[in-house]
Amino acid sequence: MDDFTLHTTTPTPYDATLERVRGLLHEAGFGVLTEIDMAATLAAKLDVETAPRTILGACRPPLAHRALQADPRIAAMLPCNVVVSATDDGGSLVEIFDPVFMTSVSDDPELAAVATEARDRLSGMLDALEAEN
Repeated sequence: MDDFTLHTTTPTPYDATLERVRGLLHEAGFGVLTEIDMAATLAAKLDVETAPRTILGACRPPLAHRALQADPRIAAMLPCNVVVSATDDGGSLVEIFDPVFMTSVSDDPELAAVATEARDRLSGMLDALEAEN
């Protein structure tokens, strides 16, 4: 699998996109378990400046539970990472780790079903974001 992310760009500024992505994740049935401000972390740890970028650790507990039931090793791939980055033109890039990538490490049919449902929900979120622009 060459492309392991789902992604879209938007002309909407970073802060507004980050807020909208949080809302769209909620609408898609995902909660945000973790939030990492990469620019702040790199500034604090390495004293470097980077463009704004936040990693949201998104989880839909019923899907996570089903995936873990199918293959407990999947815990290493959870939660689903959703990355919102500022772009040079003042817009934003949204990238999501493609849940279907999990099927490259396990051929369990239940895991494939979970990955497909997660992908459909997350793709729908990206489609909604694109439709707003």
